[in-house]
Amino acid sequence: MASIYTDGTYLRQNPNWHQDDSAWKAGHIYDLLAQNGISEPGSVCEIGCGAGEILRVLSDRFPRTTQLVGYDISPMAYAICQQKAGGNLSYKLGDLFDDSVTFDVVMAIDVFEHVEDYFSFLRRLREKGKFKVFHIPLELSVQNVLRGRPLLDARRSVGHIHHFSTETAIAALEDTGYQIVDHFYTSGRTELPGLSWKSKVLKWPRRMVYRVSPSTAVRVLGGYSLMVLAR
Repeated sequence: MASIYTDGTYLRQNPNWHQDDSAWKAGHIYDLLAQNGISEPGSVCEIGCGAGEILRVLSDRFPRTTQLVGYDISPMAYAICQQKAGGNLSYKLGDLFDDSVTFDVVMAIDVFEHVEDYFSFLRRLREKGKFKVFHIPLELSVQNVLRGRPLLDARRSVGHIHHFSTETAIAALEDTGYQIVDHFYTSGRTELPGLSWKSKVLKWPRRMVYRVSPSTAVRVLGGYSLMVLAR
């Protein structure tokens, strides 16, 4: 599966490399860090940074002294990133695990669901930073499992080879040695523009159920992700 990121397949299927929702994700990341007293980290790294837009947005919000570095194995993604590099923001083509570096904050935003052996990935990533930020799609909802096709579509279009619920995502982190500091849900299917007609139909039911019971909305209707701060 990793070849799709280096042979051009992923770019063909996702020409914008998800830059449209990067500012939205960056805002949630900044809020997560700030509410836990980490608004001025000395160094921030993102593994699997894609087009690098999350880091670019964060570079405008963090102090100029914060060094931000993005890693990606895709030459196509790296070419996009290089147009944004400068000042305290840089990008590297390659694998973070090949460099003997550590950071104050390491981010894996919508990443480990793509990794074949995600347990080994998580154990290795734990040593790369003091704090870790994860954004994890919660695709194991009642609706998705009953329909079946959304899980296959995620596999084919964006390379999600693992699917998680809240409980299994947190268990995966705890089983690989992480201490959960904070977490909350995000909802691209209710907060982002440009929704498909199916997502528009479910937008208000999702919001109404979430107000009454967030866990029920996540578990039954889906369309949510988990933002996690861990040590």
